[in-house]
Amino acid sequence: MKILAFAGSTSQHSINKQLVNYAASLFSRHRVEVLDLNDYEMPIYCIDKETQHGIPQPALDFAAKVDDADFILLSLAEYNGAYTTAFKNIFDWISRVPNRTAWGDKPMLLMATSPGARGGASVLDIAKNRFPHSGAEVVDTFSLPSFGSHFDSERQCISNPEKDEELKAIVAKIIG
Repeated sequence: MKILAFAGSTSQHSINKQLVNYAASLFSRHRVEVLDLNDYEMPIYCIDKETQHGIPQPALDFAAKVDDADFILLSLAEYNGAYTTAFKNIFDWISRVPNRTAWGDKPMLLMATSPGARGGASVLDIAKNRFPHSGAEVVDTFSLPSFGSHFDSERQCISNPEKDEELKAIVAKIIG
């Protein structure tokens, strides 16, 4: 299985990048490609820009990565209760690529973490309800609350045994 993994953040120190990298490591027997949204920077989506200039190459490249994958592993950062602007922009652009759905009709594990006790619950809820309308089969979700207390950034792993087992059980179910 070829897995495409990325965080919905452009921050160099993103806690969601740390979480998605850890989760990706649990798929050790599979091919995993971890993307950085910074490699897909493009103009803010606008129908006028699309009409005048077409779909930017980074959006086409990102869509091709989605299409080439068998499974998507995504950890969403939550800004003001929703997606980051960078992630939403990529989502908007790839939804405009002709003859495909934004998420390519792929199965997806949605995750989120935050410094707070809700663990990105608002953005997870938004994505879980929205993404199936854009070609994602959300097979499960995982939230890691209080990142600083439940993730060991030095060892790059979940330090809370219950949350670690929860994620490992989800991955085991996906792998089969």
